[in-house]
Amino acid sequence: MARASSTCRTIWVVLLCVMVFQQREEGGGVGMAAEETRLWRVGDSAGWSFGVMGWPNYKPFEAGDVLLFHYKPGTHNVVQVSSVQYALCQVSCNVTVWISGDDRVPLARGMSFFVSSIPGDCERGMKIAVTAR
Repeated sequence: MARASSTCRTIWVVLLCVMVFQQREEGGGVGMAAEETRLWRVGDSAGWSFGVMGWPNYKPFEAGDVLLFHYKPGTHNVVQVSSVQYALCQVSCNVTVWISGDDRVPLARGMSFFVSSIPGDCERGMKIAVTAR
């Protein structure tokens, strides 16, 4: 009887291994890590600051990556805007404004535009345009 039980366990282990490897081949969930997302600190060590416009250049952003806007609370903020608002440094009334100084914003596929809406900040270069694939 013990031998039959041992054989059954062996068969179950083999079947489980086959299922796991099949899922991996198909890109399925069992045993697979979720796609990695990156946390990008905007402006690197300088943080969300004046002249940060060139920071996104040549960075391989992916949809789902997260931008970390780090700044001293009360001095700046972060607002996602349209391309026209970005170009003109204008912000509409009904927008989300991040103000914590440690703001994490996930990226959607395509272009995203961010500015600080504190008077004078955007005009002094506190704005970025990011393209995520």
